[in-house]
Amino acid sequence: MHGCTWNYMSKLDQLPIEEQSVIEQFIDALWMESGLSQNTLAAYRNDLAGFGLWLQSVSNTLLNVNTSDIQGFLAAEYKAGKQGRSSARLVSTLKRFYQYQLRERQIDTDPSELVDMPKLDKPLPKIISEEQIDDLLNAPNASENLGVRDIAMLETLYATGLRVSELVNLQMSQLNLDPGVVRVIGKGGKERLVPLGEAAVDAISHYISVARNELLKGHGLSNAVFVTRRGGAMSRQAFWYLIKRYAAAVGIDDSLISPHTLRHAFASHLLNHGADLRVVQMLLGHSDISTTQIYTHIADQRLKTLYHAHHPRA
Repeated sequence: MHGCTWNYMSKLDQLPIEEQSVIEQFIDALWMESGLSQNTLAAYRNDLAGFGLWLQSVSNTLLNVNTSDIQGFLAAEYKAGKQGRSSARLVSTLKRFYQYQLRERQIDTDPSELVDMPKLDKPLPKIISEEQIDDLLNAPNASENLGVRDIAMLETLYATGLRVSELVNLQMSQLNLDPGVVRVIGKGGKERLVPLGEAAVDAISHYISVARNELLKGHGLSNAVFVTRRGGAMSRQAFWYLIKRYAAAVGIDDSLISPHTLRHAFASHLLNHGADLRVVQMLLGHSDISTTQIYTHIADQRLKTLYHAHHPRA
């Protein structure tokens, strides 16, 4: 019966009374300590009932298990199709349950201590095409001050791969338009120099000479590069709203839009055109290159798609 699968939902009553009591005492403690919702508590209850039922099949009980028992149960669940986040939640439930039992001195050692949390694959970010980027960059009205500002912001993001928070917090002292670089203060206060590119330099220069002072009229001075009609720096949320509005205006699918849309496009388009991964890592300000490597998977996917679309024997 080791490999059998169970319908664990609402199956607590299939367990012996003493096993039900062990689970319910833990659930009560969770509610008292953490104030979790009924749905979350039900998920804990069902996970533990499932483990209890599996233990019945191998003649064991919840408070008499070892690491091998837990690994055997997880293997059976994996074979039955429970993977990814469901598997991670299950491990988390068991760890919390046995940490509680150890704290309450119902067991002498924690059998879940050596059980590793499954590694979850990070979903690949959705990338908009270079053609869609062109449409997005051309969406603002270049005859209005706000449109001139928005073009400069969009061009800067796509040219540099800045985080939106880094963009909206950008100060005039961080710009050096002659050599075309921007000094970025990233996570943890780390600084990096990022080249702007000709299009971004032109857009920023035009914005500063034409629109910025007009937007600041009657509001005094501001050190922020990109300012609103009220004279202050733009918020991250406000800029996120602008991107969504411009994307909708040019027919870009809403599912492709996120606060990091242009950052993702910057990285993947660089790699598509042959940039070195280490260079992209430095430009993005990633401390670990494994964070940057997600974009190589996107580039590989694109190459496979192009191959299958165009090779006569694909």
